[in-house]
Amino acid sequence: MKRQKIIEHAPNAGKAPCDNFRGVTPARILAPIADEMRRLESRIGERLDSDVALVRQVAQYLVESGGKRLRPALLLLAAGACGSRDEARIELAAVVEFIHTATLLHDDVVDASDLRRGRSTANARFGNAAAVLVGDFLYSRAFQMMVGAGSMRVMAVLAEATNAIAEGEVLQLMHCRDPDVGESGYLAVVRRKTAKLFEASARLGAVLAGAPPTLEERLAEYGMRVGTAFQLIDDVLDYSGDVEAIGKSLGDDLAEGNPTLPLIRAMACGSPAQARLVRDAIVSGGREAFAAVLEAVRATGALEYTRELARREAEAARAALEPLAPSAHRDSLLELAAYSVSRRS
Repeated sequence: MKRQKIIEHAPNAGKAPCDNFRGVTPARILAPIADEMRRLESRIGERLDSDVALVRQVAQYLVESGGKRLRPALLLLAAGACGSRDEARIELAAVVEFIHTATLLHDDVVDASDLRRGRSTANARFGNAAAVLVGDFLYSRAFQMMVGAGSMRVMAVLAEATNAIAEGEVLQLMHCRDPDVGESGYLAVVRRKTAKLFEASARLGAVLAGAPPTLEERLAEYGMRVGTAFQLIDDVLDYSGDVEAIGKSLGDDLAEGNPTLPLIRAMACGSPAQARLVRDAIVSGGREAFAAVLEAVRATGALEYTRELARREAEAARAALEPLAPSAHRDSLLELAAYSVSRRS
C-alpha cells in the first residue's frame, strides 16, 4: 500500500518510467536544489585552485566542459529527501564530482579517447601524462576535503566507493576484447565502475541526515539501481544515439573491444553468422565492422533487451524510495530514475 501511495504522488503515476516522464529535463529534476547546485559550482572552482599552473589550466578546462553533475545532485537530493540541511553537503557533493572526474580522466587515457561531451578530452588536449597526474590531484584533493568533513563514516563510504571503482576499471580492462564475457560479468563491471559512485552519493545523503540504517540502505540501493540504468542506456546510445547529443563517436565501445550488453545479447540470440561477426569484432577492436555489427545488434533486438533491463532497474530504484515521506526532493528522485531510461544523451 505504501508503494502505491508513493507512486501515485509522482506525476503521471502508474505508467512505466520511460513513459511517465518523457518531458522531464535535468533542469526540472534539479529545481529543488537549484541554489545548492549554484553553490556547488562555486565550491568546485574554489577547491580546484592550485599554485601549479598546469593543474589550474587542466582543471579550468574540465570545469568549462560541464557535465550533468548527476552524482553530486543525487547526494543533494537524497539529503533533502531525508531532511538534512547539513552545510557539509555542498563540500561532499564537490568531493563526489572530483572523484567522478578523476575516473573520467584516467578512463580516457586507458581508452585513448579523444572526444567527451562534444569536446576534446583532457588527454587529447594536454597529453596523457598531464591527464593522469591531474586525475591523481583530483583524487588527493577529494580526500583532503573528506578529512575536513570530520566524519569517519563519510570517509568509510567514499573510500569503499573509490576502491570498488578502481576494481571495476581493472575488471573492465581484463574483459577487453574478450567475447566470452557473459551478462553477469558485464553487470559486475557496471555495479563497480559506474553504479558504485551513484550508490555512495545517495547513501551519503542519508548519512548526513542521520537516517536510520534501513533507510540508508534503501537509498544506497536506489543509487545503485539508477547508476546501473544510466550505464545500460549509455551502452544503448553507443549504437543508437546522435553524435552531437551524446558528445562522443558512435561505436566507441566496439572500437575498444568492450563487450557491452547489446553485443553480449546479439551473440546470445543471433544466428551463428551474426554471433561470429560480433565475436570477431570484439576480438579485433576497431570500427571496420561497425555497420555490420550495428545491423546485427538491431536485428536481434539487443537494444530493446538492454533498454528493458534498464527499465527494470529504474522501477527497482523507484520502489526503494518507498519509505521516504512525500517531498519535492523525493519527487525529483523518482523523476531521476525515470530520466535515466528516457534520456537521449
